[in-house]
Amino acid sequence: MKFQTPTGMHDILETDLVYFRKIENVCESMARFYDFKEIRTPILEDTQIFEKGTGQTSDIVEKEMYSFKTKGGDSLTVRPEGTPGIVRAYIQHGMQNIPKPVNMWYMGPFFRHERPQAGRYRQFHQFGFESLGVEDPVIDVLIIQIFYNILQSLGFKNLIIELNSIGCAQCRPYFKKSLTSYLRSRSASLCADCKSRMKKNPLRILDCKQEKCQMIKSSAPQVLDSLCSGCHDHFKSLLEFLDELDLPYSLNPYLVRGLDYYTRTVFEIMEETDDGKQQGSLIGGGRYDDLIKTLGGKPTPGCGAAAGVERIANLMKQRQKKAPTETTQSVFVAQVGELAKKKSLKLLEDCRRVNLPVGHTLHKNSLSSQLRVADQQNATYVLILGQKEALENKVIIREMKTGKQSIVPLESAAKEVKKKIK
Repeated sequence: MKFQTPTGMHDILETDLVYFRKIENVCESMARFYDFKEIRTPILEDTQIFEKGTGQTSDIVEKEMYSFKTKGGDSLTVRPEGTPGIVRAYIQHGMQNIPKPVNMWYMGPFFRHERPQAGRYRQFHQFGFESLGVEDPVIDVLIIQIFYNILQSLGFKNLIIELNSIGCAQCRPYFKKSLTSYLRSRSASLCADCKSRMKKNPLRILDCKQEKCQMIKSSAPQVLDSLCSGCHDHFKSLLEFLDELDLPYSLNPYLVRGLDYYTRTVFEIMEETDDGKQQGSLIGGGRYDDLIKTLGGKPTPGCGAAAGVERIANLMKQRQKKAPTETTQSVFVAQVGELAKKKSLKLLEDCRRVNLPVGHTLHKNSLSSQLRVADQQNATYVLILGQKEALENKVIIREMKTGKQSIVPLESAAKEVKKKIK
C-alpha cells in the first residue's frame, strides 16, 4: 500500500519551512514593536461560534467547514478562520475588564473544505492581528500599517490598499434595500450562487468574481453614498490618517469581503505588477464592531486582518533566487577519534549553557571534511578536539579567516570563544 497526504493537505518540507519561519519572525518582530501579544486558540471550537460569528450566509459556513458531533453530542468545527476564536477567548477570559485596546496576534493551521488548486489547500496556515476595545479609526490604520510593513519586510513592492466602508447596523439596511431593488430586475442574469444570495445577503453579490455578475455590479448603487454621519466621519478620518502616512490606497466601492461580521472599514492589500495589473489579495480584513456582542459579550468594537502563509511563502519562493538565510552558527565543533567524539558531546553542552549556538557533524571522522562544512557555514571559529587534545582535556580554537590558533582548557573553551565573538 502507498499512503499519501489526504486531498488538499500537504507536507511542509525544509525548503518551504525557511519561508514559513521568515514570515513568523517578521510577524513576531512587528508584534513586539506594536505591542501585540501572541495568542494560541484551540483548533476545535463550538460550531455555533462560526455559524453566529462568521455568518450563516458566508461560503465558509455554507460550504467549507469541517464539522462533526462528538460522542457526547457536542457539535465541534475544525477552525476555518481565526477571528471568532479570538473573540471567544476575549469574552471567556474576562479581557473586557482590562485596559483597551486588547491587541493580539496569532499564526497557525486552519481548515476549509474547498476545491484544492495551486496555492490553496484544505489545511493551510494564516497569521492575523486583532485589536479589540477601541472604535477610533486610528486602530484601523494601525492594523493596515502593520500588514503593509510585514509585506514590505518580506520583499513585496508596489503594494496598494483597497478600501471601502460597508456601513453599520443603522445605515446598511437602507443600502441593502436600494441594492436589492437594483438587482431584482437583473436577477435572471446573475449566477446561481448570486440568485441565492439575493434572498439571504445581497451584499455578497458585490463580492462575486463571475464575469456576468461583475458586469451587473459595475452599475450597482454604491454603499459609500448611503453611509450615516457616524460611518461617513469614521471613513473620512481613516483616509486622512492614511494620507498622513503616505500609504497608497484606492477606493473600491464594491469591496465587501466574504464574512458577515464586518462593519464599516473593509480592506485588502494587493501587489501591482509593473504594468499596473493587480495580482490578487495578499491581506484581507476590516472592522467588526458587532461580533463580540453577537457571541455573547458586551458591545465592544474590534478590528483585524489575516493573511495566508502558503500564498505569501510561494510568492517569495518564486521571486527569490536564494532561500532566506537563517541564523547561522559562528562557531563549529570538529573532532577526530572516539575519545574526542565523546569529549565533544560535553563541549556542545558547555556551549549550550552559555547560549553559544554551534554547528557540528559528529558523525564525520575526517577533520578536513568537517572543516569544509565549517567553511560552508561561514563559521568564524572552529573548536578542534584531536586525540592529543582529548587526552589532555584541551581544545584548539582556530580562527577560520586567519588560521591563528590558541589552546585552552576544555572546561573553559565555550566561555573563551564567546568572549572572542563579543
